Amino acid sequence: MFVISFINMKGGVGKTTLSTNVAYNLAQKEGKKVLFVDIDPQFNATQCFFTGENYIKYCTEKHDTICDLFANDVVRKVSTVDGEKAAKNRAFKDIKPHKINDKLYILPGNLDLFKIEITAQSGWVNRLKIYLQEINKEYGFDYIIIDTPPTPSIWMTSALLASNYYVIPVKPDPLSLTGIDLLRSIIEQKKSDLDLSVKCIGLVLTMTEPATRVYGAAIRNIKKNKYWNKFLYKKELPKRIKIAEHQLDQKFIYDIGDPDLNLAITGIIKEMEDRIKIDIEENEKDN
Repeated sequence: MFVISFINMKGGVGKTTLSTNVAYNLAQKEGKKVLFVDIDPQFNATQCFFTGENYIKYCTEKHDTICDLFANDVVRKVSTVDGEKAAKNRAFKDIKPHKINDKLYILPGNLDLFKIEITAQSGWVNRLKIYLQEINKEYGFDYIIIDTPPTPSIWMTSALLASNYYVIPVKPDPLSLTGIDLLRSIIEQKKSDLDLSVKCIGLVLTMTEPATRVYGAAIRNIKKNKYWNKFLYKKELPKRIKIAEHQLDQKFIYDIGDPDLNLAITGIIKEMEDRIKIDIEENEKDN
């Protein structure tokens, strides 16, 4: 099981578009078993999978969302006899992701996440990590994809703690390098404070318009940066109005039938998988 967070400090960079399409393609095209987790309080990713009517029905029927993971009645305690168990009436394994099809599941987001206040010092910040470990015993996911909020928050920290890797979607604009440098500094600080082991496996350019001067300047800036140039993916996600239009219909790049977009998302996933493979091989050599 590989847990991968898609993360950026800026909104409007195509983070949700990239993360949802990576998850969908992994499941539909590659046949991988995938769980998508929406821990962004804006829950835009969830709206890519649910119509408004279906989501209201889902919540009305009291099905689980990300908020249930942080509810007061889901508390673990340790018994010297029985080990860890639920202190009240729900255990992590009782929080069920929604099945979209045999290969794709989602733990939907919820606007009420805004109302939950926890701190990094509380044990709750580890709940997502523990939950994913517990739920995977039953489901056996190949990949877990997490869509994170575009702000430094407890939810971003929870996602990083739960992840093996993170991917940074970047919109090529004059402020792109500033944003990812800030993100890097925040993650490095969290690694120091919380003993994070998560690794970056790349920058993916999104919403690209190669013919523009802005695009060219952004590419040059990244490529001449000694730290970030090694993370830049060769494949990028081009700007297409049809992507946003079809999201409203709960359709993904795989469903649209655009050859260029299909090649782009397939290539991005291959680069992501190749980088994971390289990291595993390097770890094996070191050990």
